[in-house]
Amino acid sequence: MRAIGFRQGGSLDREDALLDLEVPKPVPGPRDLLVRVRAVSVNPVDTKVRAGAKPSGEPMILGYDAAGVVEAAGSDVTLFAPGDEVFYAGTIKRPGTNAELHAVDERIVGRKPRSLDFAEAAALPLTGLTAWELLFDRLRVPRGGGEGQAILIVNGAGGVGSMLVQLARQLTGLRVIATASRSETVAWATQMGAHDVIDHRKPLHEELARIGVKAVNFVASLAASDKHLAIYPRIIAPQGSLAVIDDVKAFDIAGLRQKAITVAWEGVFVRSIYETPDMIEQHHILGEIARLIDEGMLHGTMTRDLGEMNAATLKEAHGLVESGAMVGKLVLRGISAG
Repeated sequence: MRAIGFRQGGSLDREDALLDLEVPKPVPGPRDLLVRVRAVSVNPVDTKVRAGAKPSGEPMILGYDAAGVVEAAGSDVTLFAPGDEVFYAGTIKRPGTNAELHAVDERIVGRKPRSLDFAEAAALPLTGLTAWELLFDRLRVPRGGGEGQAILIVNGAGGVGSMLVQLARQLTGLRVIATASRSETVAWATQMGAHDVIDHRKPLHEELARIGVKAVNFVASLAASDKHLAIYPRIIAPQGSLAVIDDVKAFDIAGLRQKAITVAWEGVFVRSIYETPDMIEQHHILGEIARLIDEGMLHGTMTRDLGEMNAATLKEAHGLVESGAMVGKLVLRGISAG
């Protein structure tokens, strides 16, 4: 089958940073689905893995977000059947979705929202799962709860931020405060449902004071967590919570101790890497996201469609994600047959 991958990690300006390849078709295991990939999305994790990877022997195929059609099912599969339309975020420990066919454990797969096409659906899984787990599992905000409290979402117009703003606005009583620094990102965060948008280029405590907020109960730190760490003890209320998703080289949380602030890390691949007992929870979360999309409570976050996936278009996508200027999500259509 055809796929896009690489044999040596490094900078995107390498001629061989991403290559069109012919590789063997994946062989599904007992709980696996074999999916014909119809669309993918690119996330920061794709670019970070590509830049730092050191493949040994076989070429490395990236890609996590996908939407497609089940072609075959393993012997122990019970949740899906051939012909089902699905979407999912895959796992970091197996070959990825930048290919014609992909094998994935059914426990981390959901049925595609009926109201979205494959490209629109492919934009949702990784960011939707990350946002859901961060809000309900890490920050432990009760669904339907949070009345009289506030959440600050740093980088509210990015992929995860776009979903987190919507989930917090639609499924909790929290006052949703997002950060954004450009006119287009401010407009996007507002469109997603933020009650307020403040500028993360300015001191956060001053920006919160500008909208009449002294402290927030929850902070979702989706970017530049090390940069903002010094101000978090000041703006998080006593016994509040901080959840972090980005990579930081050093993160000294001692300053949060006096207020007994809880710190949690969100990692969307933890359940699939370790095959935790609750691994199937991601199947349920994706099902709930699909339902909310189809009922009009949540909205898609696709903002760019780069056309058919090949080495050139995927390289363009990696470059756009690495720029740090993305609003919402970008997608690529699956490799065409033939």
